[in-house]
Amino acid sequence: MFEQRLINGMKNFNQLIHVLLALALGVACVMVIWDFGLKAIEAWTAGNAANGFFHALGSLFILWTLSTLISAEMNYLQTGRIYVRVFVEVAMISVIREMIVQPVQVISAPGGDAANFNPVHYGLLLLALLIIGIVYKLVSDPKQGDALEPAEEK
Repeated sequence: MFEQRLINGMKNFNQLIHVLLALALGVACVMVIWDFGLKAIEAWTAGNAANGFFHALGSLFILWTLSTLISAEMNYLQTGRIYVRVFVEVAMISVIREMIVQPVQVISAPGGDAANFNPVHYGLLLLALLIIGIVYKLVSDPKQGDALEPAEEK
């Protein structure tokens, strides 16, 4: 009797924590959008639109990560399941972001030129992206298929 109440109480508390997580992710998304706008405006007024856009694009990749986590949180709140695929997606997004932001950081650094670019580091990022892509393919649900293909009717 006591144990069942305790378990129910913990389930409700866990549900509350996940609702708070979902709200925090939503607030974080708004903050990232705000940051993107500020970076874009700052780059435009400084006359450095191309470089500033790539910095702002890094913020949008963070937004993509947050969106993935929000989708996972909604799925958890509806079904009680969390899929490994979500963590693989977040890792993939993070590596893609690093691959875009790193060359921009090298160029925009004081005295930055192509000599500061580390091709071994970039190659390791490409290798990591390849491995994450393979893992993503392995953990993806084969029933989902391609979103462009019509669902098979029975």
